[in-house]
Amino acid sequence: MHEMVKGGNVGLASLSEDIGSVLMSLSWGSPTGEGDADVSVLLLTGDGKVRSDGDFYFYNNPVAADGSVQLLGKAPTADGSEDRITFDLTAIPAGVEQIVVAASRYESARFSELQDLRLTLADGSGESLLRFSIDDPGEVSALLFGEFYRRGGDWKFRAIGQGYESGLAGVATDFGVDIDDDADVEAAPDAESEGESESEGATEVRTTEAVAAIPAQPPSPAVESVPEVSEASEVATAARPARPRTAKKKVTLPKVAKKSLAENDSWRRARLFPASALKSDHERETRATSVLLSVMAQVPEFGRRLTAAFGAPVGRMETFTEVTLPNGESPRRPDGVIRVERAGKLWTALVETKTNGNPLKPDQVQAYADIAARRGYEAVITLSNDVELEGSPLVEVKLDGRRKNKVALWHLSWAEVAHQAQMLIRHEGVGNAAHAWLLQELLHYLQHENSGCHGFQNMGRSWVPVRNAIDAETLCQGDPRAVEVVESWERLVRQVCLRLGGELGEKVLPVQRAKRGTDPASRRAALADRLCVDGRLDAELRIEGTPGVLALCADLRTGKLRTSIEIAAPDQGYPLSWAKRLIRRLAEAPADLHVEAVLEGQTGGGPRGTLERLRPEPADILPKNGAQITGFRLSLFRGMGNTRGTAESGFIRSVDESVDRFHASVVVHLDGGRTTRSRKPVEA
Repeated sequence: MHEMVKGGNVGLASLSEDIGSVLMSLSWGSPTGEGDADVSVLLLTGDGKVRSDGDFYFYNNPVAADGSVQLLGKAPTADGSEDRITFDLTAIPAGVEQIVVAASRYESARFSELQDLRLTLADGSGESLLRFSIDDPGEVSALLFGEFYRRGGDWKFRAIGQGYESGLAGVATDFGVDIDDDADVEAAPDAESEGESESEGATEVRTTEAVAAIPAQPPSPAVESVPEVSEASEVATAARPARPRTAKKKVTLPKVAKKSLAENDSWRRARLFPASALKSDHERETRATSVLLSVMAQVPEFGRRLTAAFGAPVGRMETFTEVTLPNGESPRRPDGVIRVERAGKLWTALVETKTNGNPLKPDQVQAYADIAARRGYEAVITLSNDVELEGSPLVEVKLDGRRKNKVALWHLSWAEVAHQAQMLIRHEGVGNAAHAWLLQELLHYLQHENSGCHGFQNMGRSWVPVRNAIDAETLCQGDPRAVEVVESWERLVRQVCLRLGGELGEKVLPVQRAKRGTDPASRRAALADRLCVDGRLDAELRIEGTPGVLALCADLRTGKLRTSIEIAAPDQGYPLSWAKRLIRRLAEAPADLHVEAVLEGQTGGGPRGTLERLRPEPADILPKNGAQITGFRLSLFRGMGNTRGTAESGFIRSVDESVDRFHASVVVHLDGGRTTRSRKPVEA
């Protein structure tokens, strides 16, 4: 890998032959694991300015119409997160000479508070090409990481590392973007939500006029509904052209369901992809593969979102199932094939699918990797209920490094597929009504109890022995079974984040508190040793827009699950006022919610009580010795299932229910609760 220094440059063609499509990752961390930033991309002409506001790509405008730029969102790292962007350099318009990549932080946050700021670039096969680390970013709220630029018909990369005190708006303005961030333009979701509706087979997402002014692509003629605006708003909009707003957009979801035309509740809506008649694993795998690949080909936004991270270019996509490929005397039949055509060139991936918790077979995947290498295909994509972890591949495959053609091996979980479908149809919007309906039908199929596509559902063969050993106090540090349980727990937590994030339309990421540079295997071994000593599995979830980190603890000794959040005490006022205000905000929270005062310099906590007891007497939460209150910890407890996860009382089900109940009944009532965003309206 080529190590870059500030101001250095390198030609991409000297690093790899496969640079038509590249994947860039910007990563950062913090001691608490809570630091975050947002990436942005600007396409510039030779004079260093954008051609129009549409050349500014950020969270309100994440995808170029020609697919040349796609912001893929965040993935968790050991102590922070990684934001990914794909560039199809062959699709960059001829008039664009530079591509600047930046990142920005919120409000008063500064990059000096983050650590291990780093940019990495990988080619179309997934091989890392270069890395650029920024050691001292300074007290800035925006940072230029680097840029691509043309020289003699080829693309080169320059490491910049320059800071901006004026934030994202300042970066955009300096490069010629006309920013519209007037403070007097506010959203009015309550007024807009009146009369909106949503049925099981249709989803409608509406934005306010205040946040609809974004650099958007021309709307599809198939879109039949647009947000209603007043006559005055129409006049104001006509008088001023749409300009990008750096404030994150909000969306109002429908609140009233359309009345069904069915005579009674026993009538079931006709489905495009029926799942009730599926009887065998083979039928489930065949149906699931065909359903997914067909929707990917028909809904470009969805297909691109799933394949962009795998190095696929943007182009005409076709998908196939049950394809026979020669392989000596025994032809192979992968479950599916994805082909993308761009400028006369083909990108091909073989797909191997498993459902219903069935594991991937290493020999099968190895055979497909060998076939792909011989035939010049670019990738093998595995798809199953399992969630792959960093440093712990689901299958071990040997790739022949002597071959000129490099085959990338990628994994996709059914939970990730459902998450991306939810984000598009419920929060961000798609091109037209037919696409929204297809995604709704796909999501209904994936969530059907008979589809076998429910994601990670089994804690593994070591789960019951480890629980029994903890009960008997015979589990010793270094036991490999404990590591297997820790890996299963991490998979479950990642799946909870995907599911919750898809429902809320927000970034939900696991927080992994570890020393910088700690490899995943060492980190999991340390967590396994803690499990042997304490008998607990702990996790933290960072939900964008919430005032704290949601903590989850499974105590295997007591059989209890604890979900909690710690919120900071206000900067001003008196403790009694804080307590009263908190109790009022939790008026609709469960009576069995535990409220605990967090005291300065004390790890054991302060006075505590259930909400039922504190409602008439909020002063009971105050310390009698006058100790300083730094915050409040809110917790809910419940028993956890005894099985590995497949039964009604399963552990996985109890974790899902605990997180859902805590977020819906506690977190949403706190300041900075759930917000939602949308890219453009669509009605199915």
